[in-house]
Amino acid sequence: MTDGAAARSAGPGVKPSSGPSSDPSSGPSSEPGKAALWMLGSLASFTLMAIAGRELASDLNSFQILFWRSVIGLAIVACVIAASREGFAQIATQRPDLHGVRNVFHFFGQNCWFYAVATIPLAQVFAFEFTTPIWIALLAPLALGEPFTRFRMLAAALGFVGVLIVVRPGVAEFGFGQGVALVAAIGFAVNVIATKKLSSIEGNLSILFWMTASQAVMAVVCDLVVSGSEALPAPTAETGFWVTIVALCGLSAHYSIAAALRCADATVVAPLDFFRLPVVAVAAALLYAEALDPFVFLGGALIFLGNFLNIRAEKRRLADAA
Repeated sequence: MTDGAAARSAGPGVKPSSGPSSDPSSGPSSEPGKAALWMLGSLASFTLMAIAGRELASDLNSFQILFWRSVIGLAIVACVIAASREGFAQIATQRPDLHGVRNVFHFFGQNCWFYAVATIPLAQVFAFEFTTPIWIALLAPLALGEPFTRFRMLAAALGFVGVLIVVRPGVAEFGFGQGVALVAAIGFAVNVIATKKLSSIEGNLSILFWMTASQAVMAVVCDLVVSGSEALPAPTAETGFWVTIVALCGLSAHYSIAAALRCADATVVAPLDFFRLPVVAVAAALLYAEALDPFVFLGGALIFLGNFLNIRAEKRRLADAA
């Protein structure tokens, strides 16, 4: 979904990296209390971003939301780069092609996510987003040559059953919005796989710079195709507020999850991440009178269980290999 997608999907062999020199053998410190506090920040960021996306839907399309989000994000990232010791020399890239693949799929996934946020219950959006690590487990053997273990197979099976429980084909409505939310998760999965390849050779600031810069351009082009010759609407006081929330929460969610994973293992962080589902469901019930669907919670729990078992198995496999 968001910039935090790569960090959230650390289970199937994908770990957040602070740069090319990260040492994969150095595990996180054991500070579950700090990890929980950071995950509270992540939870608040994702919930606020979903609410902001819903509020903006009546005034801006998803391309316009992503344009202003990318512009604000680019300004922040550029300031951080300018203040860093290496400066803008660190954005020189060895793999513009891989940046292109990553950013196209990330842009595609984010557009689908914002469309889903505006059209279907928010709890469903988050339940479908939890399938991202499962798609990674299915795609990683093809894209990265990673083994397709029995636990990855189990995670995929549980995730598939979880999705069926959420959508209940033939019983509940499975409309275009639900399909778009599921496709968004696939886009995020490809983004994470490309991020893993990039993070071994380039730092986070380079990845974030090219992401925000390229997606601002993509958003303008796509909006011109959709809206014709009309210029991008300037934000009003209200839309400017919500767009700023989207931009800041996207960055804070990414930072919070990365910080949580530095404080504790993914097997501690992953269960905390699941609390996003009930929190956003309650927020949507209070703000938008959306019904609390027990099937969304049950399906989401199965999707989470598959991811969690895969993370634990992956940890043991890497420990045995070490």
